[in-house]
Amino acid sequence: MRTTHADRPSDQATLLRAAIDLTGYYPEVVADGVAGAVAGEEILAFFVHHEPTFEHDEVRRHLSVLVLTGSRLILAHTDEHAGDDLLPEPYTSTSTEAIRLSSISSVVVTRMVTSPDKGPSRPAEINVTIGWGGVSRVDLEPAHCADPNCEADHGYTGVLASDDFSLRVSAAADGADAVTNLLAFAEALSAGTQQA
Repeated sequence: MRTTHADRPSDQATLLRAAIDLTGYYPEVVADGVAGAVAGEEILAFFVHHEPTFEHDEVRRHLSVLVLTGSRLILAHTDEHAGDDLLPEPYTSTSTEAIRLSSISSVVVTRMVTSPDKGPSRPAEINVTIGWGGVSRVDLEPAHCADPNCEADHGYTGVLASDDFSLRVSAAADGADAVTNLLAFAEALSAGTQQA
């Protein structure tokens, strides 16, 4: 779980590979998928997040790799599977998505800070949501008027929100460095979308 902003962008590819290797989660498979999506572009920043999930009595792993280049955001997700009717042996699936920076409409960063009365401090948790219009969420609820005795049907009111990708890390679960690193990646992405 690491993102960096080295002086020499060429170092980013080496650091990304080291971060993928550090997870120990099928590093050759993950690195191959990410390299194919990056397609030789210079890597400006990255974030690697390894997340175990629990399914019945088994632990399955999920790895997300976010890569920022000068023109694109690349999202790579690798999951492991126990096997099924089509592929009876255990296998992994890696999906990658490349989004033009000019297509990104929002980068929402939510910081959870403990003891805010003491002033700014390192967030205990961070949630980053990136929207580019691929997936939207609609939250509806019945509309009401100000009259407490009104029984009329006022229809519905709601919010349409872009919710293409969301990632949450916490110091308690992922370590304080993961929170700092995701925040740094979000700042680099925000700066990249400003220039796109």
